[in-house]
Amino acid sequence: MNYKISQRAASLAPSLTLAIDSKAKQMKADGLDVVGFGAGEPDFDTPQHIKDACAKALADGFTKYTPAAGIPELRQAIADKHKRENGLAYQPSQIIVSCGGKHSCYNVILATCQAGDEVIIPAPYWLSYPEMVKLAGAKPVIIETSDRTEFKVTPAQLRAAITPNTRLFVLNSPSNPTGSVYTPDEIKALGDVCVEKGVLIMSDEIYEHLLYDGAQHRSVASFSPAHLEHTIIVHGFAKAWSMTGWRLGWCAAPAPIAKAIEAVQSHSTSNPTSFAQKGAVAALTGPQDHLPKWLAEFSKRRTYAFHQLNATPGLTCVNAKGAFYLFPNISQTGLKSADFCARLLEQEKVAAVPGIAFGADDYIRLSYATSLANIEKGLARIKNFCQQLKK
Repeated sequence: MNYKISQRAASLAPSLTLAIDSKAKQMKADGLDVVGFGAGEPDFDTPQHIKDACAKALADGFTKYTPAAGIPELRQAIADKHKRENGLAYQPSQIIVSCGGKHSCYNVILATCQAGDEVIIPAPYWLSYPEMVKLAGAKPVIIETSDRTEFKVTPAQLRAAITPNTRLFVLNSPSNPTGSVYTPDEIKALGDVCVEKGVLIMSDEIYEHLLYDGAQHRSVASFSPAHLEHTIIVHGFAKAWSMTGWRLGWCAAPAPIAKAIEAVQSHSTSNPTSFAQKGAVAALTGPQDHLPKWLAEFSKRRTYAFHQLNATPGLTCVNAKGAFYLFPNISQTGLKSADFCARLLEQEKVAAVPGIAFGADDYIRLSYATSLANIEKGLARIKNFCQQLKK
């Protein structure tokens, strides 16, 4: 049988982060001592009160369809969160609960972009953004950045990239994969350009609560009514509440866009999992005392890894201000990222993600969302690997 695959599907690059994580897990299952720096998920368990709320929902029989955009209680809790923490006034009808932050990003792009549109994406980027744009039939336009500017795009770069076909600008702060965080002034300046040019902003804020060294998060939607009208926030429960497998995210959008996103979702996934939504309500309305403990531990790991990486021959690394990733520069080793990571996994049993997946082939991504013991062992192996390259 000659199976014909759609051009849309054939054009996609597989997720290298998932592929690396899957290979590392298989090697572990085969009995090998692998240190994994690949997966972008906290190693902490979901807080107990969240699990309890979900278990109660199951016990109470809350297992049926819900409205496609999520239960009213959760949409209200999300609107309340944005008012309380971000100073943003959203109606619950402007909140669409999805099957994860990734799903929210896809919904936003699918609902706002089509063939002939351009979407501006700063690199390094989260690897799924360009592929989602392609699925919508639109064109990704990449703006290059580097560690010399802490991987931040400037207003001048953004302005130069905008054309009459530009529909959307993707802003991710704190950033995956680099851990960089734009200052409020930098966020406003980028938002000002988009407002002036009539370009929508998809602001991915899922790492909002993971900040270090006094870094501040401010949503681009919060600077003026015009900024709010041009912004679609995407967010989720995966990172700050360690709910990666729960598959729950949301977006907050101007009413016409929210309505379009709800329509898209109603014909694709319908509602997110019913009982998981009850857990999400508890996540937003219950105690948040887990987060300072997690941040303290993440910061300890980050500091250790930052110093060790910069003490490794051939590597340089800027420190992260948010999320749980470091993005060291490997260009002095003479290897490109895919070759570096393949050899590192084969020779030292360390799994890292090649920077080429994020549009930056001179870098690799390391997640420090793993124990300090694993980080110490893994970085010692990376140091040994790089020392061997120098011989």
